[in-house]
Amino acid sequence: MIYRSKAPLRIGLAGGGTDVSPYSELYGGAILNATVSLYASATIEPLPENKIVLDAFDHKTKQSFDLNDSLPLDGKLDLLKGVYNRIQKDYQFPLTGFKLSTFVDAPAGSGLGTSSTLVVAIIGAFSEMLKLPLGEYDIAHLAYEIERRDLKMAGGKQDQYAATFGGVNYMEFLGEEKVIVNPLRVKQQYLFELENNLLLYYTATSRESAKIIEKQSRNVIDKQDKSIEAMHQLKQQSQMMKEALLKGRLHEIGEILDFGFKQKRQMAEGISNDKMEEIYNAAKKSGATGGKISGAGGGGFMIFYCPGNSKYNVIEALEAFGGHCKPYQFVDHGLTTWTV
Repeated sequence: MIYRSKAPLRIGLAGGGTDVSPYSELYGGAILNATVSLYASATIEPLPENKIVLDAFDHKTKQSFDLNDSLPLDGKLDLLKGVYNRIQKDYQFPLTGFKLSTFVDAPAGSGLGTSSTLVVAIIGAFSEMLKLPLGEYDIAHLAYEIERRDLKMAGGKQDQYAATFGGVNYMEFLGEEKVIVNPLRVKQQYLFELENNLLLYYTATSRESAKIIEKQSRNVIDKQDKSIEAMHQLKQQSQMMKEALLKGRLHEIGEILDFGFKQKRQMAEGISNDKMEEIYNAAKKSGATGGKISGAGGGGFMIFYCPGNSKYNVIEALEAFGGHCKPYQFVDHGLTTWTV
């Protein structure tokens, strides 16, 4: 038997950063995101020998270990090891040799939630193999605990839930543990128009999101008013985006994104930089009405809302910056697992 899973990456549309501790615990966060046709995939194959083989095809990294109920965390393939260690600790399944292979359709540090989505996909593959009784909230919460607590990686809560549930969701983060995922029934014609007008642009740079997120968290702890007020405004932005999508007021989306872009820069140093500002201004001069930096910022993907047929002028203008536009479709499914 071979056990497979895949989970979709996400585009954050509004509220980004309000899912990060300690802001979400102190004030409550709200985010609107949508999953797209880019995936993290995981496969588990039994092996005849007593070995654990980890193979991340996208990173061209492979490691092999003697059978053990805990793998060493050394900075190499720690996401894969972290999931195995936690599943083995919680469920104590019989130790037999296996190979875990993974692949992600976007580079690490690109702002589409790659790390968390990969953790969800790996949990999915183990869940399929072991027939674990885990619901969507269980899987997302387990992924959050593995990444943030077991592996001590800084970050928010939205990505694990987006990858598990899929679709367009308005998410609320209340207190330390409570997360409510509200699926939005956006009319298909509105989603098609959003998909048509929203450019996903890769800046050809990646960044270490943890450092930016740590600064953002520190600003909340230190009661930096400018940073906290920016997060309040971004939480409000997610409400604005939800209303615009549900009511089909797509002409407002560019302005809502632009509003969020201005606020997000206030959250922490390093979210934007000279090159990203230049790219943003070039896109707006060419017809985009707004946009945002995806994820924590500092590099990776940016998105731009281009009404009418302005996206063709924007694509042409962005060619000068060495990145590329990535084709995608919105998808309404989350984590999917199956056995071969």
